[in-house]
Formats: sequence, C-alpha cells, structure tokens
Amino acid sequence: SYGFCGQNITVSCKKKKILMTMSYMRYRKKVTENAQKHYQKVWEQWKVCDFKSLPDWLQDNDYLHLGHRPPLPSFKECFRSIFRIHTETGNIWTHLIGCLMFIMVTTYFWVRTDLVFDTKEKIIFTFFFVGAIGCLGLSFTFHTVSCHSETVGKFFSKLDYVGITLLIVGSFVPWLYYGFYCEYLAYVIYLSLVITLGVASMIVSLFDQFSQPEYRSIRASVFICFGATGVIPAIHSAVSMGWLNSIYQASLGWIILMGVLYIGGAVLYALRIPERFYPGKCDIWFHSHQIFHVLVICAAFVHYHGISEMAVYRMSVGECTSEVEVS
Repeated sequence: SYGFCGQNITVSCKKKKILMTMSYMRYRKKVTENAQKHYQKVWEQWKVCDFKSLPDWLQDNDYLHLGHRPPLPSFKECFRSIFRIHTETGNIWTHLIGCLMFIMVTTYFWVRTDLVFDTKEKIIFTFFFVGAIGCLGLSFTFHTVSCHSETVGKFFSKLDYVGITLLIVGSFVPWLYYGFYCEYLAYVIYLSLVITLGVASMIVSLFDQFSQPEYRSIRASVFICFGATGVIPAIHSAVSMGWLNSIYQASLGWIILMGVLYIGGAVLYALRIPERFYPGKCDIWFHSHQIFHVLVICAAFVHYHGISEMAVYRMSVGECTSEVEVS
C-alpha cells in the first residue's frame, strides 16, 4: 500500500479520509450550533441603547436619544420586543390596537342583522375597512421588525407606505360613492383619479430613497397632497348641492375634521414635534410618530362615522330622481 500522497490509494486510506471528513463536518456543525446558541442568548438578553450606538440604517430620529432597540436579526426576538419598553413600543401598540379594533368593527358590521344595507353597500364600506386594517396592520408589522436587518427594514417600510396608500384610496371609495350617488359620471372620474394617484404613490414609495430619514418631509408631503385632492370633489359637492345640503349628503363637516387630524398628524411627524423642542425628553412616550399614529386612528374612526351618516341619509331620501340625475 502507498501513503496518502501515493498515486494508488488503498481502501483503508479512503475510509480514513471519509472518517476525517465526517469528523470535520461534525465539528463544523457543533461550532455553528454553539455560535447560534450564543447569539440567541445575546438576542434574548438585549438591552436598549442610545442613538449614537445604532448602525446607520437604524438611525431615524436623532431627537430620540435613549431607549432604542439594537439590531435583532431574529423575527422571534423582534416580536418578543413588543412586550419590552423602547422607542417603538408606542408605535407598535397604537396601530396593533387600532388594527384589532377595525377587525372587530368590520366583523360586527357584516354580521349585524338590524342593518338595512344590502350586499353592495356593505362591499362599498369594506373597501374602507380593508384600507384601514391594511394600513394599521402593515404599520404595526413594520415597527415590530424594523430592527431585524437593513434589508428587512427597507422591505417592510415600503409595505408600510403601501398601507398608507390603501387607507387613502379605501377612504375615498365610500365617500365618493355616497357623495356623488346621483352623479355617476363625476363618481367615475373622481374614483379613476384617486386610483391613478394611488398607483403613482405606491410606485414612488418603492424607491429606497423614499424611506430615508432625510426624505421624511417629502414622504409626508406626498401623502398629504394625495389626500388633499379630496378638496376638488368636496368643492364640486358644495357647489352642485349647496353648502348646507353637502353637510348632510357629503358629510363635509366630518370629512373636514378627518382631514385636519390626518394633516395635523403628518405635519407633526414631518417636523418631529414635540421632540424637536425637547430632545431626549420624549424618547419613549409622546414623540411625534406616536402622536401621528393616534391621530391616524382617530381620523379613520371619524371617517367611518361620516360615511355611516352619508349612508343613512341616502337610505332616508331613497333613490335619485330624474331631475337630480340630470344635474
């Protein structure tokens, strides 16, 4: 027989090489498992850190000094962090609770037997419900897993912006349906405009730059401008129906209140108020993003109340007359 370096390797040498290879593979597996256990233990024992200790991709708001989550490259640990106190705790829970509330409202709306809405009317409302649940659910998920990794954070931030677009489009559908119930052409034109702008907003939000901290004001402006297009059909409604009639038929009072809440929250978010004036004092509670979240939920419920009043008004006056349809 020849040695290891010989040209004719014996069967025993082959077995020896196989055993050595298997031994090495077991060693590598054990090292990998030990490393995974070590990092898992580190993740489970993580502590909040200050803003300067964060990697660049997690540095979003420099007015929040302490209480940040470190990178947690484990979805399990990200979701376990829901029950810890940190800068994202309020952001997570506000929209998690809001999402669950709208799921309950949607379920109750569909199973109620005392409502006189037919299936078509319920479907119109469901566009809004889906938009609200989608927006709040995607927002909650993003804020939960944003610290996982840069790739995961960017991906879910895009879904978060898509959710905002869904809420805006979903809010328009029932309002335009009831507001222009007797003006079908106007309804189709405005709905087409909203869908087109919604698709454009989604496309813009898919660019990586859109989620960068320096583009915060641009993000807010895009969604404010999108929502503000509702001013056009609102003016149309007031002119064609008269101001007093539009208050009831188009629920303009509630729509205006909803707009104030949405825009007010977006402005606070863009300008980072109040933490801009109290740096380090709003690290955990009452910073701009949390306030924005609360105002979004309030605005969504205000809108639900408004479109409910519009639906009740429509049922009380009955179908359109030929004179109204012509106008």
